Amino acid sequence: MLRVLWRLTRGYRLRPWRSPYLRWRVETYWGWHADQITFAQFWSFAWNRRSDLLRYLRWASRQGVEPPKNRKAPLAMG
Repeated sequence: MLRVLWRLTRGYRLRPWRSPYLRWRVETYWGWHADQITFAQFWSFAWNRRSDLLRYLRWASRQGVEPPKNRKAPLAMG
């Protein structure tokens, strides 16, 4: 699981709330606009949904999920 998390936070390990990929995932899951997610919102989401996030990490580690190869956001975030 840690290996998947390490790969998903590439380039944003010290500031995951700025990761376009993670913002896009939060937007997809929760419906917030990715370009408006703040530090506090990101960590609140991560804490409140920690069981879902752990379940996703377990699933992703079994599936061999890789983050997108390009470092651009999947959605335009202006």
